[in-house]
Amino acid sequence: MTRPGPSGSSPVSRQPTWWAICLIAIGVHAGGLILLAASAVGWVILGYLVPWFAVLGRAERPVLKLANGSWFIWVVAVQSMAVVSATLEPLYPDGRQLLSVIAVMCWSIGLILYAACAVFLSLRLLVYPITPETIDPPYWVAMGSLAISVVAGALIVEMDSAPMVDVTRGLVAGLAVVLWCFATWLIPVLVALGIWRHVARKIPLTYHASWWSMVFPLGMYAVAGMYLGRANHLPLLTGIGQWFYWVGAAAWAITLVAMLISGARTALGLRRVTGMTVGS
Repeated sequence: MTRPGPSGSSPVSRQPTWWAICLIAIGVHAGGLILLAASAVGWVILGYLVPWFAVLGRAERPVLKLANGSWFIWVVAVQSMAVVSATLEPLYPDGRQLLSVIAVMCWSIGLILYAACAVFLSLRLLVYPITPETIDPPYWVAMGSLAISVVAGALIVEMDSAPMVDVTRGLVAGLAVVLWCFATWLIPVLVALGIWRHVARKIPLTYHASWWSMVFPLGMYAVAGMYLGRANHLPLLTGIGQWFYWVGAAAWAITLVAMLISGARTALGLRRVTGMTVGS
């Protein structure tokens, strides 16, 4: 599984589905459809090959020891396809049947994958020692993957009538509320783990690219509240989502500033080292 890359961006921002949503938002609907198709092909390939090589292609055993929060990006990938499919559905009425099948199927697969990742991660935490170094920011993706599942579920609930949607609409609406509740419960747990890591265990709070793994879940939780509140007519959830929007925005701004400061310090350090080398 992957972790945030050295560029300082989360793998979520490098997924074709993320760019598909951006294209749809600015009116380039055909581009979003093309990226959805590309994402589907890529996910089918990686969705089978990654687990295969992770389990059978590693000499290191046990593989369970490697489980961490970034494994939930597997869930984010498939749920993002559900989001794009449900978003495209009103724009392509002729493709409603196919898009509804893709949306519901991806949403359902995402829930099963979340359960599997949760079991793997829980076993890893129970079997192996927990250290401050192992409880890192990517664990927030466990909450973020729930939040994007809520967003996908809310969009499915709002889809027009189609056989696949009609038989699952009530189930999806109810489960989306359950997922939102569990995501809400996870937030204080993750905050407490961060306090334990940096305050109790004295791990320095210095910028690392993995900080971006916290930004996506916070922003997605805000969107989840607003979308679910609208789809299920729950104004309380809409208000919570609107309030949490500012929490996500603050997290994004803080992380961006920390990244720029860290980059400036690194560049300054390299310049000093280069100057010393030239001088000697």
